Amino acid sequence: MSKDKERVRKRAMARYEKGEPVSTIWQSLGQSRPWFYKWLRRYQSGQVDWEVEQSRHPRNNPHWTTAVLEEQVKFVRLELYNQAVFCGAQAIRWRLEELAVEPLPSLSTIGRILVRHDLTDRRTGRYEPKGVYYPRVEVQQPNDLHQSDFVGPCFLKGGLRFYSLNSVDLATGRCAVEPVTEGKDRSIVAFWAIWHRLGIPRYQQVDNEMTFYGSPAHPRGMGKLIRLCLHYGVEPIFIPVKEPWRNGVVEKFNDHWRQKFLARKVLKSAAALRQGSLKFEALHNARYRYSKLGGKTPMQSLAATEVPLRFPPRQEPPNGPLRKPVKGKYHVIRFIRSNRRLDLFGESFSLPAVATYEYVWSTVDVKKQSLSLYLGDELLDERDYRLR
Repeated sequence: MSKDKERVRKRAMARYEKGEPVSTIWQSLGQSRPWFYKWLRRYQSGQVDWEVEQSRHPRNNPHWTTAVLEEQVKFVRLELYNQAVFCGAQAIRWRLEELAVEPLPSLSTIGRILVRHDLTDRRTGRYEPKGVYYPRVEVQQPNDLHQSDFVGPCFLKGGLRFYSLNSVDLATGRCAVEPVTEGKDRSIVAFWAIWHRLGIPRYQQVDNEMTFYGSPAHPRGMGKLIRLCLHYGVEPIFIPVKEPWRNGVVEKFNDHWRQKFLARKVLKSAAALRQGSLKFEALHNARYRYSKLGGKTPMQSLAATEVPLRFPPRQEPPNGPLRKPVKGKYHVIRFIRSNRRLDLFGESFSLPAVATYEYVWSTVDVKKQSLSLYLGDELLDERDYRLR
């Protein structure tokens, strides 16, 4: 079709060169006067391919992404990826801002560049039930709340078996990664080491592993972690059974640890494992940026608060069995089903009907030897709870 139009234009100019009247030419060809003079100007310009239709798209568009900017985005994304830190649109924009790139592209522009060059990773979310109140600790300052979890067993080349106790401070995003090669029974040593690096928290939140709470044969015996926490002014919180998403921050961090550390590092000894874990921890705390922190790294967020941290009084962890605490509190959160029973580490308690299909916050007060049960802010019941 375009070739036919080009032949018509050439024919019109050939007739014009022969001296034929202009009006006769454009009328006989079924065209308009502006059409004729447009192609006459092109013909007289001396261009070799004057008869070819030119693109009508603007040559300059202020909204177009320049090739230079695309290369900058790709370079920064590769830089962050090679450093094993977050490399999404927001992290890239923060890095471009550090590099004083002008004009600074929007998040949507960076996102389109990543999609165009297939530099995106699919992210999946985790379902959380809606409509039921879940009791939470208010986090305002560093070390208000640590979430901790054991990952493993994992294996190094050569067969070395280990666990990793991972902790995250919810206020600042700081992490601590402590490998344990002697088994989970050494959890006290691992928590002690983590507290030396992160500081001692106000609340320590964990799941319901026996190594954390003790034994179902002695539900009131207060396991090693409970005793350690209470001796140093920490209140442990145990999340509901079979609801790991309640420890969602550290669970997400565990996935990141598996992808960026465990799957990438070639480690052949316990010493190399510990050295690599500390290096990964330091990189995360110094380089990772979080939207919830306004683009700051965990260490920048900590520095901005100017809040003093509390650390263990000595380097060595407590030796031998810890004595029974005489004061302090620990908390257990449970979802109450139709049987209206609350399970406290193997011991069962009956609750009123109002607690059915609700989350109940249980507080054990060691000094008062009492168990208080809360539904939201309302005290449901308080009863004697003699610790053995």
